[in-house]
Amino acid sequence: MTTRRRTLLAAMAGGVLAGCSGPEKSMSGGAPSASGSPTAPAVPTTRPSATAPAVTRAEIVARYGHSAPRSWGFEAPGVVQRLPRGTRAIALTFDACGGPGGSGYDRALIDFLRARKVPATLFLNSRWIDENPSEFHRLAQDPLFEIANHGTRHRPLSVTGRSAYGIPGTRDAAEVYDEVAGNQAKLTRLLGAPPRFFRSGTAYCDDVAARIVTDLGERFVSFSVNGDGGATFTPGQVHATVVSAGEGSIVLCHVNHPAGGTARGIAAAVPALLARGHTFVRLSDALT
Repeated sequence: MTTRRRTLLAAMAGGVLAGCSGPEKSMSGGAPSASGSPTAPAVPTTRPSATAPAVTRAEIVARYGHSAPRSWGFEAPGVVQRLPRGTRAIALTFDACGGPGGSGYDRALIDFLRARKVPATLFLNSRWIDENPSEFHRLAQDPLFEIANHGTRHRPLSVTGRSAYGIPGTRDAAEVYDEVAGNQAKLTRLLGAPPRFFRSGTAYCDDVAARIVTDLGERFVSFSVNGDGGATFTPGQVHATVVSAGEGSIVLCHVNHPAGGTARGIAAAVPALLARGHTFVRLSDALT
């Protein structure tokens, strides 16, 4: 691991909680999972419609219920951290995390991207969508952006309940299914097609949970540049970090904290990157 990457990952430790609030402490109406924990009630365990995942909750539990993870962090087999080798473009990605303190909308950031015709991938949490239905529909109808899955309750993705930055992770394979498939079903219903990409709350996962994401038909996307430190960076810090992105980078920032430094930092960094000859792509433009 390079010194630069260690620096970028370390920066995230101080900022993730501000950028993406933790999961709600309880959910009404949820049935217990295999571990006795509550689960999202809206996720079917059969295949009743086109919005249901290709694999059921029961199948995931049977397949992975006794699997022991070997890794924990931003990296796992199948997790995408950079664009494919030889890709000269940069992918800007923005999380909208939802929940208490995390359901804002950075209109200035989106207006800037539209004005400069800069494409981006937006990872939207189910709770953020519920709080911002009008903004969601406008974003979904804009071909400049693609919508990706940022989970149902914004949890680190674990089959053992591991936490990240104080946010409790999913506790077993059943909860991993609920975290991914709940918002997958919502987005499929709203968009007319399932999302291609997933990023967990805090971007943490273990290798078993990452395999579940793949089984549910999505690609787990992490990052190579932590652009705004969980929406805690000043505009100057965002600029300095994002402008350091090289070819093939996947930049992670946030679109749910309008009072933060993200919009102004991106507005300063993008022209500098364009002047160097860089281009920008949505993830689907570079990942097959």
